[in-house]
Amino acid sequence: MDAQSRGRAEGAVPADQWVLNPQTGEYELRLEGAVRPPTPSVPRQRTRQAPGPRPGGPRETDPDPRDRDGDPAPDGPRDSHRRTRRQPKRSGRRNALMWTGGVMGLVLVGGSAFAYYWWDRLGGNIDTVDIGDVGSDTVLGDGPANILVIGNDVRTGKGNEAYGNRDNVTGHADTTLLFHVAGDRSNATGVSIPRDLMTEIPDCETRQSDGSTETVPGSQGTTRFNESYGVEGRDPGCTMRTVEQLTGLDVDHFMMFDFNAVKTLSTAVGGVEVCLEQPLKDTSGGTKLDLPAGKSTLQGEEALSFLRNRHGLKNESDLDRIGMQQKFVASMLRRLKEDTLGSPTKMLDVADAATKSLTVDKAIGSPGKLLTLAEELGKIDLKNITLMTLPVVDNPAEPKPVTVVPDPAKAPQVFSMLQDDVSFTEVKKQKKKKAKDKQDALLKGARAEASAVRVDVLNGGGPQGAAGETVTWLQNSQGVSRSANQGNAPAKVSRTQLVYAPGQADQARKLADLTGLPAAAMKPTAEAGGDGPMTLTLGPDFTRAGVPIATPKKVDVPQSRADEKMCKG
Repeated sequence: MDAQSRGRAEGAVPADQWVLNPQTGEYELRLEGAVRPPTPSVPRQRTRQAPGPRPGGPRETDPDPRDRDGDPAPDGPRDSHRRTRRQPKRSGRRNALMWTGGVMGLVLVGGSAFAYYWWDRLGGNIDTVDIGDVGSDTVLGDGPANILVIGNDVRTGKGNEAYGNRDNVTGHADTTLLFHVAGDRSNATGVSIPRDLMTEIPDCETRQSDGSTETVPGSQGTTRFNESYGVEGRDPGCTMRTVEQLTGLDVDHFMMFDFNAVKTLSTAVGGVEVCLEQPLKDTSGGTKLDLPAGKSTLQGEEALSFLRNRHGLKNESDLDRIGMQQKFVASMLRRLKEDTLGSPTKMLDVADAATKSLTVDKAIGSPGKLLTLAEELGKIDLKNITLMTLPVVDNPAEPKPVTVVPDPAKAPQVFSMLQDDVSFTEVKKQKKKKAKDKQDALLKGARAEASAVRVDVLNGGGPQGAAGETVTWLQNSQGVSRSANQGNAPAKVSRTQLVYAPGQADQARKLADLTGLPAAAMKPTAEAGGDGPMTLTLGPDFTRAGVPIATPKKVDVPQSRADEKMCKG
């Protein structure tokens, strides 16, 4: 009998009566009054062979399940310091919930062989992808963090035939949520990116199974966002790069789930409550979804059908479906927090279900690292989690629009607020943001004379003729005679930015004063020098020369909060 069945069998002894014998490597029953065998200082090393290719790529060698950070075992290479293994706290560990976008639960229960078994099992569930130099190599550093949650539309697995089963196909980026975590951990914002958004996909370097790298060419012009993953060998790192180019944000990590995750997770939490103003039926015949008006509790196949359905919605569009998905996510978050946290058994079921369908980047590819992430995210109150869809408009290039493009006025405002870590909710007593303070410090210091400022001006998304207008204004009105119009930028930017060398900081501050640049627009490079001109690239937030570029405090777009109940009463 394995450790799982021991712990769950009716009439079985408590899980902490089972201990690992370091001599045999087997679990043994600790009898009343017996001395518990010591835990070996160096655990056994296990290497698993992946059962076969999965959409996320090859599986890594599992980390030591007792190492909180997933670092190499004590006899291997380590960082300059080793984190001391902390003793488990009953309430703290039980209340550690790992979620992002409401689709993942993970818990560490320490102090027994049963826990060791689960720790080892959860580590074996997780798939990882080496995404190279994109993203962060730390779990969560100081300051804001951005996590990309990718819903992969691969249709392998039992019951997925109704959605067009495509065996042995990687899938595409179907439902994607950019989850921005505030630097002070007081709030978070989830922005859904429509799959049919037309955007540019940049070249991306991918890591192959043999360790080599291959560059996948970007799109020629704009294409659907969902092609940022799974097309021509693009991996999740390509999706991260696409989002970075679109938003101007640095994406730290990704988490990817498939169709099966919705089914297993909704079942593990005991169902997710939804409310409908009118009956909802899949008239396409693809699924058997048929829900009455009012309250329903969904799990398994029915939950997936609900999230995938577009028929019967207002415009039967992907945007309508995204709104419904966000309400489902919020309802699952509340279910996890209200009904699951107090039950270790339920939490283990949720963690097992989630990790079986989970693929992440290597930087967070172990239970210990995911738990570290969980503890930080768990600090955020549900009422301070904002959910929204990226503001979009119909694609003007199509006679009968079927795709969308970013709203030229509202999308840059949303990106600007995220870049400057501005909360979309009213958060009381916000802590001081170290990262924002560091950025603000770039505007503090000496200023050069206007005549000493050298700058090339490019148009990276501003109004037509913006670069020329700005140079004329700088030269004739502000005394910046050494400014030059360089025309259109090689690629569009999400917001105006000033790139300069460390030795040009005084020039940069002066130009920021003259043009009204916020601290977030300052982009110092690590390269020495300063002999050449700085580069000012005007983005969609630029309106006209002489008008300051300021970060908005709020933006008029539909939003919801994670604590808002879908079902009233």
